[in-house]
Amino acid sequence: MLKVAGRPMGHVLPVNMHVLTSLILLLMASLIIFFRLRATKKPTSVKKIILPPLGMSTGFLMFLYPPTHIPLSWAIIAFLAGAVFLSIPLIQTSKFQVIDNQIYLKRSRAFIVILIALLIIRLSLHTYIEQHISIFQTAGLFFILAFGMLLPWRLAMYYQYKQIEKKRLREPVQS
Repeated sequence: MLKVAGRPMGHVLPVNMHVLTSLILLLMASLIIFFRLRATKKPTSVKKIILPPLGMSTGFLMFLYPPTHIPLSWAIIAFLAGAVFLSIPLIQTSKFQVIDNQIYLKRSRAFIVILIALLIIRLSLHTYIEQHISIFQTAGLFFILAFGMLLPWRLAMYYQYKQIEKKRLREPVQS
């Protein structure tokens, strides 16, 4: 077991740490919702679609730290769970529209509801799982789960964007 300051680090965080991590997670979720709503007011681009998974992929460097190591089978299951169960609702609620010959992300109330539901599911799973494995392994597992959710969602957005862009370029601009 990992020791911090000479004390064994248990599998469960103290209650005050749960509160702190939950508050940070709620803050991050609120920021995501805020940025998502703001994104619907400006035209989107390929860059805005592909940068989040590229930026997030640097998080895989955490696995250079040995306490974060998890079995490959766990990583595959976490990625697939994110890709299959979590990305599909996001893909279904992320649609584009053309306004003034520019491509915009459509605002969707369902998207916000889904984000909140995913947050609740994530918090519940996180609390349960960290009782059985170390906090570092839990962090690694949930990072892979989140990446498994983000990558297919953004790839689907990219594909949809390119389809709309192709169609938009073929059609003459309407006055």
